Amino acid sequence: MSRTTAPLGPAEIVVDLDAIRANAEVLREISGVPLIAVVKADGYGHGMVESARAARAGGAQWLATATVEEALVLREAGLDGPLLCWISSPEVTPGATYAAAVAAGIDLSAYSVAELDAIAAAAAQAGRPARVQLKVDTGLTRGGIPRAAWPDVFARARAGAEAGQWQVTGIWSHLACADEPEHPANAEQEAVFDEAVALAEAHGLTSLMRHLANSAAAILRPSARYDAVRCGIALYGLDPAPGHTPDIGLVPAMTVRAPLMMVKDAHEGDAVSYGQHWVAERPTTLGLVPVGYGEGIPRSASRPGEPEAAARVGIGGRLRPIRGTVCMDQVVVDLDGDRPEIGTEVVVFGPPSAGGPTAQDWAQACGTINYEIVTRIGGRMSRTHVGLR
Repeated sequence: MSRTTAPLGPAEIVVDLDAIRANAEVLREISGVPLIAVVKADGYGHGMVESARAARAGGAQWLATATVEEALVLREAGLDGPLLCWISSPEVTPGATYAAAVAAGIDLSAYSVAELDAIAAAAAQAGRPARVQLKVDTGLTRGGIPRAAWPDVFARARAGAEAGQWQVTGIWSHLACADEPEHPANAEQEAVFDEAVALAEAHGLTSLMRHLANSAAAILRPSARYDAVRCGIALYGLDPAPGHTPDIGLVPAMTVRAPLMMVKDAHEGDAVSYGQHWVAERPTTLGLVPVGYGEGIPRSASRPGEPEAAARVGIGGRLRPIRGTVCMDQVVVDLDGDRPEIGTEVVVFGPPSAGGPTAQDWAQACGTINYEIVTRIGGRMSRTHVGLR
């Protein structure tokens, strides 16, 4: 067991690295192709370096981050092997950062000729060829090479490869609607991706690793798996397409818990928390839990005007709804007449075995996705990693 952040409050995040390792094994087996384990955004709140090591232990051949800086942290932590990152720009990324990434053998994604030129300069500075992957925009209309620019970028990529400036290792894109398996955009993006691959090959860029599938597509869309799959949220045991994903044995790796700090009586007519949006309709007992939006608890969890839809926590084997507005440092929950001892464990969310709600339950209550729930949690909480020894 290791603690990676100093506690500034009584609540904690516990991350089961054995679960991440097992999830990687499941995803590899189901997809049947190499796994690219996405550990960006501090491992979706689970700890980037620790999650990367667990994913490697589960057989992930590749790691992936969003930023070059994240990728460099992984290298500094001793994580060798294939590593992809995808957010950089010659206008905002220092040349020294590009050069460090080239020297560290990190695969850089290029979206433009200007970015390829910057990578060429970095390769010269580093004294070795770069590793480059080409990200094409197939319909997400976010990052990636626009269709109109494909010929110019592919031509520059081939010229740089012939000049020894880099090795082009892959071509990839990202799906917009993989969590909706029947959405027509999925087939449309696959077709556009195939066009991009064919055009790249026509420009002499052959034997590239093709990857398109995220977690949802890796599980639900075999045609999108190509040569590798990029799995993020599923690696951490969370459902990438609620309502569509079969039970494949993924285990949520994160448990968030805190001690019960106070129990008090509430009488009929008592109003709770800022704005007095919740008023007791009958006598009850209330519990104070020392987590709030300072720890990443969404204020929307209290659901003003819809108390039955509010998020819940687990106390004593029962789910207890939040009452009143979520505060910066604390929330109030309805104990329904019970009086648990002070210090009783409160499960904010975790795997079903933890005795509380799941991150998906919180996502539904807050009108968001489980990605946001786990990635934003933290603040003053300590984070402890268990397993993987």
